[in-house]
Amino acid sequence: MDNERQITSIRNTIEIHYCFNDISHSMDAFILNKCNYEILNIMKELSRLLSVEIIIETEPIGEGGLKTWLKVLGKQENAKAIILTALISALCTTIIVTPITKITETVIEKIFEDSELKNLEKEKLKLEIEVLKQEINLNAEKIDNNIAIRKRKSNYYEALDKYNKVNQVQFVLTNENKQVTYKNETVYKSDFGKFILVSDDLEPAENEEAIIEIISPVLKKGDYKWRGIYNGEQIAFNMFSNEFKTLIQNGEVEFKNGFSINCALIVRRKIDNEGNIMTIGYDVIRVNNYFLNDNPIETAEGKRHRKQKEAEKLQYKLFNE
Repeated sequence: MDNERQITSIRNTIEIHYCFNDISHSMDAFILNKCNYEILNIMKELSRLLSVEIIIETEPIGEGGLKTWLKVLGKQENAKAIILTALISALCTTIIVTPITKITETVIEKIFEDSELKNLEKEKLKLEIEVLKQEINLNAEKIDNNIAIRKRKSNYYEALDKYNKVNQVQFVLTNENKQVTYKNETVYKSDFGKFILVSDDLEPAENEEAIIEIISPVLKKGDYKWRGIYNGEQIAFNMFSNEFKTLIQNGEVEFKNGFSINCALIVRRKIDNEGNIMTIGYDVIRVNNYFLNDNPIETAEGKRHRKQKEAEKLQYKLFNE
């Protein structure tokens, strides 16, 4: 318990200060709750990535524009949980004020340089901290590339950008005694747009060897969607392989129950308002082969693609040699 008492003063509270273009101390409740909702979800996602259960408490709102406090507490009262909750506070603050990624490593170094940790006397806890630091560094890339966190941050600034009264927002990390332990970070209205995602569309996922069982082919000309089963789910997809469509329309390939194709599949995706990845469409751009009585029959375009890949592989090998 002595070790735990030594680190309870580590910063674990985020002070958020909304500055207005007038001298009032009130804010639209829907905007404020929307902003808090997005920050809470960033903290929630960080706790998931760092495998720590947390409780987030809010404290009375202060004036001076409008100030609100969010305190992060661990459900388990031990040294590891206390350090991790402090890290979540620091990460959340840095993420919300930084429009670019690749920020996590710097924040991790800063949190472990706190005087409260530096002054720990017991070697056992020092070793625990070092192990914990290594564990967290392993998750740094996951945090930096997390789509849900990026979307939540975008939602936060999009809400503020539409609210004319707020001209800047400040973030401060404090300890249990409201003592500032981290420099004041300010984001001005003119910079809100830098944090807002231009599009909710994500890079499409590609599968060069996708297997689709055809349920309903399109046997006539026109922009009609085919239907099939992919990864156990029924999907509608665009058939963009003109060569294969011609084979079908000319009757050169006969469909039977259980007919499947091996194809190059593009999966179009976007992120919804809650930070979840959604599939919005499937496009078959090449049919490598189709199966007849479970035997693969290579298509002409599939053969060309295979030969090209083999030539590229050979060229790469010769270059390396």
